[in-house]
Amino acid sequence: MTNFNLNPASRLMGAAALLLALTACQSSAPLVAAHRGGTGDGPENTLSTLQASLRNGADLLWMTVQVSRDGEPVLYRPADLAALTDGRGPVNTLDAADLRRLNAGYQFAVADADGSKRFPYRARAVTIPTLREALRTLPPATPLLVDMKQLPAEPLVAAVARVVDEENAWQRVRFYSTEADILALMAKYPKAQLFESRDATRARLARVALNGGPCEAPAPGVWAGIELVRKVQLVEKFTLGQGVSEVNAHWWTPAALACFRSGRDVKVMVFGVDSPEAYREAVQLGVDAVMTDSPAKLRAWTPATR
Repeated sequence: MTNFNLNPASRLMGAAALLLALTACQSSAPLVAAHRGGTGDGPENTLSTLQASLRNGADLLWMTVQVSRDGEPVLYRPADLAALTDGRGPVNTLDAADLRRLNAGYQFAVADADGSKRFPYRARAVTIPTLREALRTLPPATPLLVDMKQLPAEPLVAAVARVVDEENAWQRVRFYSTEADILALMAKYPKAQLFESRDATRARLARVALNGGPCEAPAPGVWAGIELVRKVQLVEKFTLGQGVSEVNAHWWTPAALACFRSGRDVKVMVFGVDSPEAYREAVQLGVDAVMTDSPAKLRAWTPATR
């Protein structure tokens, strides 16, 4: 949950900015990014699921990367291997060869009509791939969005940059992290393409939504991403206390898009597009890309636009 101080002196953005936002809205369908490779359709961050997402119409592949004990970037998200595999412990406590022996689909469950669960990948194991394998296996024309999820930041950034450089893949990869320190380290590599930090995106959206501005455009060429709908906590301070409200914030508005797109070549991606209603909202807003857990379901929802 996100906490914001509410400024009572909220005001609307100017008519010119609103007109710019309405003009920016696109009638064409946004690009589709497969979250964690398509975590709703198969074992997340595995090559088989990533490839299935491409067959289901994904334009971009979002993958989560950590580094092994021996410095190899691998595709895995949770803090503990027990969350998804038949192993246990943090990723950086095992070498890449040890990680490869684990079943990355061990905990992936499918619900049957009677409510019972099946674990189809326990009988046909899938491996935790390395970033290098993903770069070599996936089509070179497919853009990859790499979410860097591990601390300390230095060994992770250094390992990822080394592999991307050795594979000559800077042009097809864009980096994201919820940790501003990771993005700051990656920004030191001249060829690195980055998302704006989550803190900066959230703060800009909050200023537009709560104060009406001022609109400070992101840096040229970045992508900005955050949830389409986000539960937030508003805190209004009084002389003798404070009032707290919890709301589901639909903070991507025409005015917000106008703010972001006032920056040169800035792209907007919304996360959490996992229902037909959310997809329609994203299309109406005219965002550049949506991120979904299930490209297969999204494809079924949108036969006329995909």
